[in-house]
Amino acid sequence: PFVIVCNHQASLDLMGMVEVIPERCVPIAKRELLYLGTVGWACWLSGIIFIDRHRRNAAIEVISCTASTMRRENV
Repeated sequence: PFVIVCNHQASLDLMGMVEVIPERCVPIAKRELLYLGTVGWACWLSGIIFIDRHRRNAAIEVISCTASTMRRENV
């Protein structure tokens, strides 16, 4: 297991990241990306898990549930 952190600078960087992210990857992104028009829709449709960085407890809950699901499904 490993963690890949991508700090992209432009929307087009997402296309490059798709090429290097492993097949069995669980992407997590900041909730603000959800509101970037077409990029937000693409992220949502691709199954990205969004966290709200301004609501710490909610973000921890989402990450915790995601980790539990990953362990259960052996991802």
